[in-house]
Amino acid sequence: MPTVSVQIVTYNSSADIVDCLSAVLAQTHKLEQIIVIDNASADDTVEQVRSMIMKEQVSIKLVENTVNTGFAPAHNQALSLSSSDYALVLNPDVRLQPDYIEQIISYMEEEPQMGGATGLLLRQPATDTVDSTGLVLNSIWRAFDRGAGDQAEKWKQSGSVFGPSGAAAIYRRTMIEDISVQGQFFDEDFFAYKEDVDVAWRAQLLGWKSYYCAGAVGYHKRGWKKGGRSSQPLFIRRKSYINRYKMIYKNLSGLSWLKSLPKFLVYEIAANGYFLLREPKVLGAWWELIIEIPRLKEKRNEVKGKQRIKRETIEKQK
Repeated sequence: MPTVSVQIVTYNSSADIVDCLSAVLAQTHKLEQIIVIDNASADDTVEQVRSMIMKEQVSIKLVENTVNTGFAPAHNQALSLSSSDYALVLNPDVRLQPDYIEQIISYMEEEPQMGGATGLLLRQPATDTVDSTGLVLNSIWRAFDRGAGDQAEKWKQSGSVFGPSGAAAIYRRTMIEDISVQGQFFDEDFFAYKEDVDVAWRAQLLGWKSYYCAGAVGYHKRGWKKGGRSSQPLFIRRKSYINRYKMIYKNLSGLSWLKSLPKFLVYEIAANGYFLLREPKVLGAWWELIIEIPRLKEKRNEVKGKQRIKRETIEKQK
């Protein structure tokens, strides 16, 4: 039986972590390891995890970071603590049905080039509304959760997808090791946001495939979206904004993208015009990108050196 580890990064996740872990412990596929990395929560997340370990008499590796290192670095930290055949990267606000892992692993075992997979994530509490069936990247390199807002009835067919959403993604260990750049699976310069899209794009460039398994179901709370953009800290809004450009710089090359240039420029003028008028401080994130260009260039060159699939082919799969 292939081994599977589950890794969860928490940050002030006390409202969700117990339900999340309870669903993980109920999985029909035996788990080799459960890892919780806490990013310096100010609430009682850690105490709840400890209490659950004692109450349920289960083995959960709990790591308490003294600072919030970010989603990407913390998940890389968890990956370094396991050696299982597969790793489930899971958000604490996701609750999985008992056969989620079993359904996905059974398919991935039949497809050696299937590096990542996700199931049908439904919005909680509106459990008939789709949250995500994976990631999609459009012609101007904006990423979306595929099927978001649709009725679940429309997404009963399993199949290929650009990449799995980082909310509940299962990755094959051999792919994790193959596509890591400078020892990092998730690019730690992203901190959080778009890191799963960057991984999906890089995986495709190196010849790996991703899959959507309609029979594997989970429920995603997405509590962080409440209140809209204005309620999010400036640091988070800057990361969400600038990480798209980092991703494009690292993964896009060749000349095929020129056909999308007019549409891209129209969108960029409109979007950045909005930020200039309504959220000018967000544009300060460009300094971060400028500073990181040398490091991003090194990563881009490393991916290019390992590349097995033409970038033009990736463009056609959007």
